[in-house]
Amino acid sequence: MLTKQIINNGDTWLELTDNVLNVGEVYNWAAIPSCGAVVVFSGIVRDHADGRTDVTSLTYEAYDDQVVAKLKLIADEMRVRWVDLGRIALIHRIGTLSLGESSVLVTVSSPHRPNAFAAAQFGIDALKISVPIWKQEHWKDGTDWGTNSHNISDAQKVNSAESSVS
Repeated sequence: MLTKQIINNGDTWLELTDNVLNVGEVYNWAAIPSCGAVVVFSGIVRDHADGRTDVTSLTYEAYDDQVVAKLKLIADEMRVRWVDLGRIALIHRIGTLSLGESSVLVTVSSPHRPNAFAAAQFGIDALKISVPIWKQEHWKDGTDWGTNSHNISDAQKVNSAESSVS
């Protein structure tokens, strides 16, 4: 297994990888003495999608050269909107994943929980609309690209409270 791209500068961890995502490791990294809250969002492969009840796996593909740069824009915007954030991790997995496996981690630490929750929600919403990663759904009788595909947008335009990205 090979990590495709990674930036970890101490307080920001951005990664595109084909390795299994270690939720505990990322949580432990984000937990620092100055922060009383760590929010971890882990998106996992589920057994259904719009109009499909028998999804068996997903395959994620990415425009590798652009992913970490786009993740950096999101992390930078998070730090503008919530100036007290401690650590931010935005990590996405590529390759074929089975049901129950984590495909994406958005982890945020902050001195207080409201900012940690808000920043984490913004992080996943912005990632889904602005990072060039696509998923292909596999089920018993076929395969197709995800039913909620959309054009890539600008992360700075995300308003999580109004987001309807699933």
